[in-house]
Amino acid sequence: MNSRLPLSRPILTQTHRPLLSIVVPAYNEIDVMPLCLARLRRVLDTLPMSYEIVVVDDGSTDGTGDLLAAWAVTASDLKVVRLARNFGKEAALTAGLGHADGAAAIALDADLQDPPERIPEMVRAWESGADVVAMRRRSREGESWAKRTSAHLFYRLLNRLSDIHIPPDTGDFRLLSRRALIAMAELPERNRYMKGLFAWIGLPTTTLYYDRAARAAGHSKWNYARLAGLAFEGITSFSIRPLRWSIGAGLAAAAFGAAYGLYIVVKTTLLGEAVAGYPSLMAVITLLGGVQLLTLGVLGEYVGKAYIEAKQRPLYQVRDVVRRSASEEMTSPAQTGSP
Repeated sequence: MNSRLPLSRPILTQTHRPLLSIVVPAYNEIDVMPLCLARLRRVLDTLPMSYEIVVVDDGSTDGTGDLLAAWAVTASDLKVVRLARNFGKEAALTAGLGHADGAAAIALDADLQDPPERIPEMVRAWESGADVVAMRRRSREGESWAKRTSAHLFYRLLNRLSDIHIPPDTGDFRLLSRRALIAMAELPERNRYMKGLFAWIGLPTTTLYYDRAARAAGHSKWNYARLAGLAFEGITSFSIRPLRWSIGAGLAAAAFGAAYGLYIVVKTTLLGEAVAGYPSLMAVITLLGGVQLLTLGVLGEYVGKAYIEAKQRPLYQVRDVVRRSASEEMTSPAQTGSP
């Protein structure tokens, strides 16, 4: 993960470090960032604690990173982590949590579908002893029936397959204590499904419910293909049952082929058979070929994961960290996603 995060980090006084960190991954969100920061500050200014807003620019191409960097050199509450290219949301979120200096950190999407106004309630739950405060969606405004239904079914399927319980209908919007951040820093894998990792650490968790709003501005970067890829990533990251299903499919196909072959032998012996059967032969070959390719594909997914992990490449590469300080821009080779 990120070598920048030490194994222990004491909670210092307000003059030394912010107590609460808000981590906002952003990719091509130039339209919504002014609204996001304004709403965040209105909420955070009501809290009896200091704070920082850590925005991770995930290689935006619309000027989001440059705009944020210009703001960061004049705003004492803003830290901008610019990644060298687009590494994906899971990597950007990992980078943001690694650069969070607070006693607790809250992950929040820049699109404002997750309301910042719920942050005080999350903080109160943390102060009551929760290491993780997960926000579960009651409703999903602005999303189609197909997307809501597929998300509902996916979370139930994932929990049926996974050895750990991953809270359903819960995204990345959550609070993590310093202890939870340290636990996350000890997870080195490159294939990251953050919702599953948040659940895997197993620390005391409180779940709160909220209504998800439509995007405040801009357009979603998540089409159905990317969502399907993320779903498959989640399943293969926390379960090997697809491999067992492949074995079952292979056994079922072999049993079907053997039974069909026996039927042909018996029928030919008892009744005789003219030279025919081309359509049925092709159907059986197609069935068996499809099962084999499906099995190889599932196996290849797991082999590919092992290959990526074996290369030990950093999860992300930081271009620079921009904030108001003596050196307004800070770039360090150590600020990578290395475990």
